[in-house]
Amino acid sequence: MNAVRDLVEAHLPGYVVTSVVRLGSGLDNVAYEVNGELIVRFGKGADADREARLLTAVRSISPLPVPEPRFTDAGCLAYPKLPGVPLLEAPTVDGVRVAAVLGELLAALHAAPVERMARLVDADELALADWRREAVETYAAIAGQVPAEFRRRIEAFLEAAPPHDAEALVFSHNDLGIEHVLVDPGTGAVTGVIDWSDAALVDPAFDFGLIHRDLGPAALAAAMRAYGSSDVEQRAVFYARCAVFEDLAYGVETGRGAYVTKSLTALAWLFPP
Repeated sequence: MNAVRDLVEAHLPGYVVTSVVRLGSGLDNVAYEVNGELIVRFGKGADADREARLLTAVRSISPLPVPEPRFTDAGCLAYPKLPGVPLLEAPTVDGVRVAAVLGELLAALHAAPVERMARLVDADELALADWRREAVETYAAIAGQVPAEFRRRIEAFLEAAPPHDAEALVFSHNDLGIEHVLVDPGTGAVTGVIDWSDAALVDPAFDFGLIHRDLGPAALAAAMRAYGSSDVEQRAVFYARCAVFEDLAYGVETGRGAYVTKSLTALAWLFPP
């Protein structure tokens, strides 16, 4: 905690740190909240300067608030806290309404010139056959956590051939799960999107897949209407089905019950009778 305090006061002269609270860690980052208003995030092997440049570019095209960098230091990125709470922590919020807003966000991101964004992010081109292979491995590790009623349908999916790969990549968030979407728990309005460290040139269906995984088929339909196309639906459903095993495994391994609960809930619409 003292290291966070010293870092903030060194970069923000005159700023007095009165509190530092560890918010938690994910696969790639550990974050702290300073004075209830500043997020200081340390990435594992991250290029904070590059992410700061990326956030500046995203802020120029995003219809939703995104973090505004205050300073960087090696793997550290600091930005003012956005209002709201993660949608993961606000289960009563209307997910279909949120998904429509996310569809508008994805339309704006995917329209960004690929040549411009390629200077800021890498391409994430994992073939769908490789996604399926990784899903098979992940499912094998957590199959015991899956209710028996879903196992036959899951195994049939994992044995089937995947859809065709995307013909072209677009710029996208690339991790648009409900843990990264902030909402006002009272009004349900989307107040921002955080954690752009995985942003990449990627299949346009991928983030739609995470919307489907976390919020269901009605939300996917709403997002696609707002986006203006349903051409990515088949691949979005494929990604959703593969990604749910990764989230379930993460929840089990870390003891984060919210991830386990949302993953098990999603099986009903991802693998219906």
